[in-house]
Amino acid sequence: MTEKSPPRRKNGAGVSSLAERVLELLASGQATTRTEIAGLLGAAPSTISLTVSQLLEHGLVAEEGTVSSAGGRPRKVLRLGGSDGFAVAAELGGRHAHVGVVLPGGGLTDVSTVPFPTADGPEAALPGLAETLAELADRHGRRLLRGVGLCLPGPVDVEPGLVTLPARMPGWNRFPVRAWMEERFSVPVAIENDANCMAVGEHSVRPPEQRQSIMVKAGSGIGAGVIADGRLYRGGTGAAGEITHVRVEAGHDTPCSCGNTGCLETVASGAALVRILRERGLEVTSTEDVVRLATDADPEATRAVRQAGRYLGQVLAANVNFFNPDAVYLGGILSTLEPFVAAVRSQLYEGCHPLVTKHLVIERTSLGADAGLVGAGQFALQRALTEALEKVMDQARTR
Repeated sequence: MTEKSPPRRKNGAGVSSLAERVLELLASGQATTRTEIAGLLGAAPSTISLTVSQLLEHGLVAEEGTVSSAGGRPRKVLRLGGSDGFAVAAELGGRHAHVGVVLPGGGLTDVSTVPFPTADGPEAALPGLAETLAELADRHGRRLLRGVGLCLPGPVDVEPGLVTLPARMPGWNRFPVRAWMEERFSVPVAIENDANCMAVGEHSVRPPEQRQSIMVKAGSGIGAGVIADGRLYRGGTGAAGEITHVRVEAGHDTPCSCGNTGCLETVASGAALVRILRERGLEVTSTEDVVRLATDADPEATRAVRQAGRYLGQVLAANVNFFNPDAVYLGGILSTLEPFVAAVRSQLYEGCHPLVTKHLVIERTSLGADAGLVGAGQFALQRALTEALEKVMDQARTR
């Protein structure tokens, strides 16, 4: 997996953390052989072989067939033990949820969109979602369900599984989402911020050499997920990527949902565009309305969208100069608009050092609207793997 996990209890001699990384890479589909794993982790082949042997012994990893190797003998292909399992996942929005089944390696199936009344609060909204996910699990065989993943549009405290101070989820603050879902499904549940889910999902399908990236979700709000050295970087308190609350000169004294004024969110988000266009006399009530107008080449909407892209690009430029990523990926509904994407790209080239942008990839997410769903499923599968690994290590210590 590409997740930087919170501190865990030690499982002995440093083997478990390496074993966890091996399982992460196999689960995400980024590696299938010992050689690939050693290359991605920068570890000695002998160390990886020992770790893989331990995972094989405990049934967490299996071997199937071989793959040809240039100039050497064929390499054995590794897969997760019991990899016929799956996770069900959901990406929550303001009024709808994107749901589907995620397979080991990042495969996605049975994707659909269902109503989800976020504003009614968790106790009203979650039962219907749980029923939908249960139907998906039953369709694919409940006994093979390994985990449940939820992608939420707000800050997440990952360890206890809570949403914290979400701007657009009234009634959700500190609600025990993960515990609520685990009680109903009796399998590991992972909940994560939407930008982080998108970052992990997109990273799993990108070339392995792109190990540093920033994923930006530009929708009703703005968020970012950071991949550093091939893993999700959370920061000291899990708030890495909160670019939405960087103050910008153009924001002036416009109030922001965080309590401050003049944040990027107040001038570059979908919610800000709705406010700006309404002030200019256009009949818009949602980000979807803004996108529809800009797609139809409405001059006011197009001008506002392009300006929002410039503001986002200005803030991103400082982060790109500092972090020097291999790629910047743009997701969310605003990324479907070419004027928005072009403005972001232009500001990055204008505001970054030439050495930083020399090989910089600036693209829309290749997974489109499914990036968050894939990431949520990956988090769920890897939480299940981590719990299985901890049980194996506990058993080994008590022998």
